[in-house]
Amino acid sequence: MSSLKTKERLEYQDILNIYKSGCKEKSLHRIGLEYERLPISIVTNKAVDYGSEFGICNFLRAFAKSENWDYITDDYNIIGLKQEHDTITLEPGCQVELSIKPENTISALENKVKTLDKLMEPVLDKMGIYLLSYGVSPVSTHKNINLIPKRRYALMAKYLWGILSDVMMRETAGIQGCFDFESEEDAVRKFKITNKLSPFVTAMFANSPIRGGVDTGYKSFRALSWLNTDNERCGFTYKLGDDYSFDEYIDYVMDTPVIFINREDLPVNINGKITFKEFMKDGYEGFEPTLDDYLLQSNLCFPEVRLRNFIEIRNQDCGGKDTPYAILALYKGILQSDSAMDEIEELLKPYSYNDFAELRYNVPKNALDSKIAGDSVKDIAKEILYISEKSLIESNCGDEKYLDFIKEYTLQGITPADVIIRNWNGIWNKDIKKLVKYVTV
Repeated sequence: MSSLKTKERLEYQDILNIYKSGCKEKSLHRIGLEYERLPISIVTNKAVDYGSEFGICNFLRAFAKSENWDYITDDYNIIGLKQEHDTITLEPGCQVELSIKPENTISALENKVKTLDKLMEPVLDKMGIYLLSYGVSPVSTHKNINLIPKRRYALMAKYLWGILSDVMMRETAGIQGCFDFESEEDAVRKFKITNKLSPFVTAMFANSPIRGGVDTGYKSFRALSWLNTDNERCGFTYKLGDDYSFDEYIDYVMDTPVIFINREDLPVNINGKITFKEFMKDGYEGFEPTLDDYLLQSNLCFPEVRLRNFIEIRNQDCGGKDTPYAILALYKGILQSDSAMDEIEELLKPYSYNDFAELRYNVPKNALDSKIAGDSVKDIAKEILYISEKSLIESNCGDEKYLDFIKEYTLQGITPADVIIRNWNGIWNKDIKKLVKYVTV
């Protein structure tokens, strides 16, 4: 191992500079999208594996060949593709994630996703694969879904101690939105607001009630799995009413146990024996911390909102083809307007940290039927939607059209999951094929 030890030592200022580098003037602000979907067999409706003849690895090979994309590999195994700034990567259970270069407009992201979907469609059809816009595997459970051969995933699977961590890793799919900030003050304000909004938006877009072929009794089983993955690195990152800064977020990351580090593309398993703060202070068995170690550590923390050199909002179920853009529009209307942020802060001012924490645990089961401090989440969600829509209209950007998808649900006080549950127990007669058809893009 001695040949893998590094000589450069990380300084705290190096870490702080990561976040400061994200500060940019408003004219340069862009929006990013990460869009996960579940690959299942057209014939069996079961999760598609990695290595079989009609598995995801061969899909990646065929798509790379037809469209001239480059391989992303781990120990010579194909784990994704890249072309310029766009990537198609695999989550632990073969979930297919599109990560799109940040754009100035939501329509540009939409056009890119539609273009990629159109390119992927003939390859997927030939291999008999559907990509489901749904939050959890509808038939196969984690016991029947193997991890892809990416070394970090094996280490994560052994370490994460929550009772549903295997469900989170192997069965679930979500949508993440990314937004820029102007300054540390702006970043912290947006970070606080999005943390408080997160359980409401999770409720609005709940879309994972049927798992393993049965009604789970939860409207977002995906959100439930995240509550039971690893409390040291998931959920909220701070007391919502406290003063906050880049330093506070860095402390959160550094106080989290280290799962592993990489040296010359080989993982060094630490298995939570030390926190990153202890690693910074004393090193580990001769290894000294590097900036790449911190970046890895921060990526192995999974709060509902992650602070990087942008704001990454993480806790929404994957949903129908209009869902990604509705999520982005909802947050854009709020985060790109000071007056909208003022209104959201005022709307959520009455609620304490404990109120938000309790809401997080109620939302997976009840979604919009939840309450916060006795108040209706349905009513608050409608106000959030109204504030965002008004802001988008005032900005004259035209993006309010993307809210039409979620307005259809929220203004009725229902979620995508409610429609699925009603159909499942009604006209679908618990037929999994009808669910799959409904959530297939």
